[in-house]
Amino acid sequence: MTQPTLLILIDGMRPDGLQQAHTPAIDALMDAGAWTMSATTVMPSITLPCITSLFQGTPPQEHGVTTNLFSPASVQASLFEVVAQAGLKAASFYNWEQLRDLSRPGALHAGIHLNNSHDPAGGGDTALTRLAIDTLREDPVDFAFLYLGYTDVAGHEVGWMSSAYIEAIENADRCIDALTRSFPDWSLIVTADHGGHGTGHGTESAEDMTIPIVLRPNHGAAPQGQLTGPASILDIAPTVAAWLDVTPPAHWSGHPLG
Repeated sequence: MTQPTLLILIDGMRPDGLQQAHTPAIDALMDAGAWTMSATTVMPSITLPCITSLFQGTPPQEHGVTTNLFSPASVQASLFEVVAQAGLKAASFYNWEQLRDLSRPGALHAGIHLNNSHDPAGGGDTALTRLAIDTLREDPVDFAFLYLGYTDVAGHEVGWMSSAYIEAIENADRCIDALTRSFPDWSLIVTADHGGHGTGHGTESAEDMTIPIVLRPNHGAAPQGQLTGPASILDIAPTVAAWLDVTPPAHWSGHPLG
């Protein structure tokens, strides 16, 4: 029997920002699982196309979402639908409203949005995490997605790799610590949608295109250490599907990691 899986996405988190920040919770996940600091995202390296690619398992050229405005023209079944069609329950917690279109009506057992990603010092991320914990304790699911938006806000307002940006990553780590303490038996993935440089992102530069992926499965033999092969944001949905023992759609272009 597979364990529930939690996917946590920290918006705009660069690998070198993660390595510079004090992140004991993420470090513990890395020690217990597998990780890479050189995974790639997709172009354009902006939030909605990248996260849509994660959930659709295909690049923007195929799913049709190329800006931060949703376009339904080419969107196929997402990871949420794949989970639901397998008879499992999925939940989504996010504080950037554009992510409401990641799933079709009926795919989510629970979907909660708080408009608080701009709250000072990451207070919105903290409040959303507490709500997610309370909800999942009361009504467990098989797969949950948690989006933490303040790191990207700090990057745009003050600058990527600024002290405020690093502090935002550290606040996200405290959120992850609360989650791991609340759900020690869950499998976890921590990643980002894109990086950034200066006060923006969206280019093909390494600062924008390189993301971390941290995997801590809690079933079977856990992979250990640094992943040696190539890894992409497109590999995350196939990894979740493999962990939940559900069949991925044929159009997904990634492969399971670990």
